[in-house]
Amino acid sequence: MAYRSGSDGIVRPTRAEVAAAAGRRVPDLIDIGLDVLFCGINPGLYSGATRHHFARPGNRFWPALHRAGFTPRMFSPWEEELLLSHGVGITNLVARATAAASELTDEELRAGRRRLERKVRRYQPRWVAVVGIGAYRTAFQRPRAVAGRQAERLGSTGVWVLPNPSGLNANHQIADLARAFEELRLGVKTW
Repeated sequence: MAYRSGSDGIVRPTRAEVAAAAGRRVPDLIDIGLDVLFCGINPGLYSGATRHHFARPGNRFWPALHRAGFTPRMFSPWEEELLLSHGVGITNLVARATAAASELTDEELRAGRRRLERKVRRYQPRWVAVVGIGAYRTAFQRPRAVAGRQAERLGSTGVWVLPNPSGLNANHQIADLARAFEELRLGVKTW
C-alpha cells in the first residue's frame, strides 16, 4: 500500500486505497469482561483501508469518548488498543466496509445482531452500546426504540443505544454526543 504520512506522523491511506477498501474488515477490539463493548454499524471505507475503528477524520467517536470521561485524553484510532485497559472495546454489527451504512441490507443488520449476541455470550461485557439508532431499530427489530438504556438485555449484558458519531450525521453535534456517551459511562457505574 502506498500510504502517505501526515504532518502528525500518522500514516494515512491514499484516495485510491480508501476506494479499494470496499468489503474489507476491521478486526474486533475485544476482551473478556469489558465494561462497555461499543458496537458500530459497519466500518466505513477509510476504516477498512486503515483497519482501525472510527478512523475517518471528522468522525466524532474519539472526541465524544474522551469528553464523556471514558479516556484520560483523546485517543486516536491508531491508539485504539489502549481502550482495553480502560474497560472498553469495539466491534461492528456488519463486518464489511462500505462507503455508507445505507448500502447494508436489513438482513445483514439482523444477521449482525445474531453475531453480536454470540460475541456477548463469549466475552461477557457488562454493557453493549450500539452506536446508531437506525441500525439498532432494524437489527433488533425495535422500530420505536430511542437512544439510551434499553429494557432488553443480551443474556446478562445491558444494552444501550447511542447516536451515530459519523461526521455525516448532522443531527447531533459533538456536545450532544458527549452528553449521550457520558450518560452511558455514568450508567455503567450505577447499574
